[in-house]
Amino acid sequence: MAKSKKAEKVRTKMHVKKGDTVQVISGKDKGKVGEITQAIPETSQVVVQGVNVRTKHVKPQQEGESGRIITFEAPIHSSNVMHYSSKQNVASRICYTFNEAGKKVRMLKKTGEILDK
Repeated sequence: MAKSKKAEKVRTKMHVKKGDTVQVISGKDKGKVGEITQAIPETSQVVVQGVNVRTKHVKPQQEGESGRIITFEAPIHSSNVMHYSSKQNVASRICYTFNEAGKKVRMLKKTGEILDK
């Protein structure tokens, strides 16, 4: 028996977290920079502020209420974003290193900027 893809919930480890500043590296919003507002590890997707903005027309639900148009950010795949340094305006991969306290932290390879506090 083949299981449907929606039935399986597989959490994949992603290179980005909620609150990270990222740059989109592919797709219609290529080059845009924004902060991650939501991470979805089950589908390996992220929601970035101001990226992949969609419009939805909502019908009125009650009598006398008027319909409206809602804009929202739709998720994109995490492989289409890259960490971004706001100080030096450059996108970079990350590596892992240890700080003075011996805690493992994420660091940008190009700039040496520490992401975790």
